[in-house]
Amino acid sequence: MNAHVAELLELLSLERLEDNLFRGQSRDIGTRYVFGGQVLGQALSAAQATLGQPRAAHSLHAYFLRAGDIEHPIVYEVDRTREGGSFSVRRVTAIQHGRVIFFCAASFQQAEAGATHQLSMPEVPAPEDIAPAPAVPERVLATLPTKVQRWLSRTGPFEFRHVYPRDELDPPKRPPFQQVWFRLSGRVGDAPELHRALLAYASDFHLLGTATFPHGISYYQPNVQMASLDHALWFHRPFRVDDWLLYAIDSPSAQDARGLARGLIFDREGRLVASTAQEGLIRVVRDAEAAAQVPSND
Repeated sequence: MNAHVAELLELLSLERLEDNLFRGQSRDIGTRYVFGGQVLGQALSAAQATLGQPRAAHSLHAYFLRAGDIEHPIVYEVDRTREGGSFSVRRVTAIQHGRVIFFCAASFQQAEAGATHQLSMPEVPAPEDIAPAPAVPERVLATLPTKVQRWLSRTGPFEFRHVYPRDELDPPKRPPFQQVWFRLSGRVGDAPELHRALLAYASDFHLLGTATFPHGISYYQPNVQMASLDHALWFHRPFRVDDWLLYAIDSPSAQDARGLARGLIFDREGRLVASTAQEGLIRVVRDAEAAAQVPSND
């Protein structure tokens, strides 16, 4: 198995401390603080581990309260809020250094037939027809902050193919839309709950960044401060994260130093498998030192 994939699977395999208490490790992937997708995936893993019957996650609604410390583990406390005839609800609180950094509610449903419809997948080239993004030249990489260097030079567990690539280091202004093919870089087992946790992790990539497109800015610029404020994820149909999925994202609004982005995730056959929404902080500040401050300490 790909070493980066194995590391991610280990990251999502939480240590059980008590019936409703779990501990997850943190990883530095080149972001200033703990990557939001890590906390989403771990929180969903914790919630799924408390289900006593086969019910699938259909929605997750989360708030990011404080930036996570990459150097320390995170404790997840699960509240078994509801056990109904068809639905189960879990509330998950993430704690680090004795403070709540994140919480979410996740809802699970037993399999049930019902009315079916979906929006069509955008017409885009197949992932095999899109060249992988070229590596950032070493001379350019050397001029960037250490964290950005680590992010851009690291081969992660997911492979991405952008339908309309953008130079994130010198971004042009363009409409707030993008489509990105992505897949896990190695094959994993068939457990649906694992694929849902992996999709929760991957759903945080590229989403908020779409709200920066009309303004010609990006997360990589030293005077830009960005942070996720909330995140919503809905699971519609079965899928595999180790097969190609298309992330179609748009940003309907940005205002008051906040941007909103929405995403639809399709499999190769055009089935809509999940939807996302996220609002985040987007500030252009006076200098790099100001941008490095933890937004949640405001």
